[in-house]
Amino acid sequence: MRDGAKRFYVTTPIYYVNDIPHIGHAYTTIAADILARYNRLKGNEVFFLTGTDEHGQKVEKAATDRGKTPKEQADSMVDNFKNLWKKMNVSNDAFIRTTDVEHIKTVHWFLQMLFDRGEIKKRNYAGWYCVPDERFWTEKDLIGGNCPDCGRPVEQIQEENYFFLMSKYQERLIKYIEENSLYILPETRKNEVIGFLKNNTLGDLCISRPKHRLSWGIPLPFDDNFVTYVWFDALVNYFSATRYLAPSVHCNDWWPADHHIIGKDILTTHAVYWSTMLMALNMPLPGNIFAHGWWTVDGKKMSKSIGNVVDPNAIVDKYGVDAFRYFLFREVPFGLDGDFSEDALVRRINTDLANDLGNLLSRFLTMADKYFEGRINVVESSGDFAQECVKVNESINKEDFWLRLQFNLILESVWNIIGAANNHIAQKEPWKLAKSDPDELKAVLFNIWNALRLIALAIYPFMPDTAGKIWKQIGLRSLTDETKESRAIFDWDWKPSYEIKVSKGEQLFPRIEKKEEKQKPEYKKEKQKMTEGVKELIAIDDFAKVELKVGKIIAAEKVEKSEKLLKLNVDIGTEERQIVAGIAKAYTPDDLTGKKIVVVTNLKPAKLMGIESHGMLLAATDEEGRLSVLALDREVKQGARVK
Repeated sequence: MRDGAKRFYVTTPIYYVNDIPHIGHAYTTIAADILARYNRLKGNEVFFLTGTDEHGQKVEKAATDRGKTPKEQADSMVDNFKNLWKKMNVSNDAFIRTTDVEHIKTVHWFLQMLFDRGEIKKRNYAGWYCVPDERFWTEKDLIGGNCPDCGRPVEQIQEENYFFLMSKYQERLIKYIEENSLYILPETRKNEVIGFLKNNTLGDLCISRPKHRLSWGIPLPFDDNFVTYVWFDALVNYFSATRYLAPSVHCNDWWPADHHIIGKDILTTHAVYWSTMLMALNMPLPGNIFAHGWWTVDGKKMSKSIGNVVDPNAIVDKYGVDAFRYFLFREVPFGLDGDFSEDALVRRINTDLANDLGNLLSRFLTMADKYFEGRINVVESSGDFAQECVKVNESINKEDFWLRLQFNLILESVWNIIGAANNHIAQKEPWKLAKSDPDELKAVLFNIWNALRLIALAIYPFMPDTAGKIWKQIGLRSLTDETKESRAIFDWDWKPSYEIKVSKGEQLFPRIEKKEEKQKPEYKKEKQKMTEGVKELIAIDDFAKVELKVGKIIAAEKVEKSEKLLKLNVDIGTEERQIVAGIAKAYTPDDLTGKKIVVVTNLKPAKLMGIESHGMLLAATDEEGRLSVLALDREVKQGARVK
């Protein structure tokens, strides 16, 4: 292991091999890829694992229906996932299959260890069984007599089976979760698990199925008449992979995993089943289990019957892989449910990627070529813009953001640098400096070059191809090689040891012009009625340029020699802003301190009475001229986007 490097191990769930990959699978896997790429960039030794779950009743039935063996059925389906991960630019180090011989050996070892310790017992059992989910339920679990997970009918089964004595670990698990604040994230998911454990009696886990009912599974090492419950088999993959798929030089060092990234629908199996299985063998628990939300489509749940399941292959073919990766992690805080629509994706491409990032790079390259034949003069970089970039760069690499997987906040910080760089160009007006102050022009262009360098590094985990294109166009060598050579390259003060000559390449993100559907005459009349009295209509793309966030007023004071102005310090989540507002006649400083408000955060700075204001709060005025600041009617964390 390299000096100063850390071991970093991240996993996705193993996906059910009969599934057709959809946006949910892509979401989980790209999240793990972002973490893996970031840690490699930082010089850590990384093991990134994904794979497929290939045992169980559904695989066996599908194989029978197609006249295949279960293994042949699995072999025919597994490339659906492998090919998608290549298309999504996913950099997994290994792909595990639960039919791997070495995985089966590890499951045997795991089961035998538990059995020898008296943690597995055989007993008679009667319960309600859901065939599609391959899971037993108690009477009280059922909803309307059906499976509480999938809503399909269940059947009553009575038979002998083997049980893992999970119930004995209930209090120990509660204590562990409460003492390890990052073990289950986000916080809402942790509260769900704690609530479940404190309000229910944890039962023992049936970990076998009789072979006469199900033959396609891993036989129990201590009783060949039974196969292993598919979930028990699947969960062991996280550990078994470290024994035969991880980089062999460190094979004994890879467990425990740093992150298990999963969907919220399989939280119980990971937070309860897997945790107690590990506790029973006195094995270390993973550092974190992160259960993200689900995606709806245009406000509706994805459903094959409705025909609205999002095919990530088709979206990538139409809009590009980096745009899709960016949208998934900028649009919605990771952990919450999100709504996917092509219109929203196009808006992100046109505003964030084409207008903000693409135009910044294009303007810089054009000026560098026009004024200095593409050569960048390395000068001392200081001033307000440099200080702002340093501050935002620190927030991009803030450890807490990465520990809590707050991807949207990381990307917002990146776009703060992009916005600051575009503002820097607007304020300095390089086209005028070319005539009046060539030395200042050199400094301005070096500042923008430096900002683009940090932007490329920051977006690499999210948009690796785009980062590579920026890196090449601003005249630098291989991004990944340079980060290995010097850790200082992540700092604003880093300077290249070789001549920098930029070269303009292809446009990063061409704008997407959507064809408008022809409107019926009656619709046009209705639209005209609705817009009567409106001063000026703007396009949705224009509105999308306005960045609104929730801010908390930390402090407020009157501005000297002004009857109208108050100076506010506002916490917007990633930083504290100074805002000057003309509301002193309606509010005292004490009225405002602690209030949550809505702030426009991407306005150019302005000076009022000699005091610089970085943003604007929203307020309304009634017919009598009374002013009211727009506030929130429930608790929302500062920094949250207003949409």
